[in-house]
Amino acid sequence: MIANYGYKDGSGEYYISIDTDKCIDCAAERACLTACPKNMFEIITDDYDDEVAWVKKECTRTLAYSCTECKPAGGYTSLPCTTACTPGAIKHSW
Repeated sequence: MIANYGYKDGSGEYYISIDTDKCIDCAAERACLTACPKNMFEIITDDYDDEVAWVKKECTRTLAYSCTECKPAGGYTSLPCTTACTPGAIKHSW
C-alpha cells in the first residue's frame, strides 16, 4: 500500500509517499529515522499489525518548509531520507 502524507495548496503539492510493502522489508535498519534532520519519521504499527514508518502528524502540514534544507538549494544532491531508505519506500512529490 502507498501511504501519502502531506498537503496541496496554492503553491503546489507537497507529499511524502511511503510504500509500506517495501518499508516492512526494512525492519532491522530503519535508517530513515536517523537520516531526517527534522526527525519527521517514526515507526507505527499499521492496521495489518506491521511496523512501518510514517510522517509524524505534526509534520504533515509543514513539509514544504521542513524539507527545504534537504533539497538541492540546501546543498544536498539527494534527499537524506530517500537515500537512507534502502528498499526505496520513500518518495517526495516535489
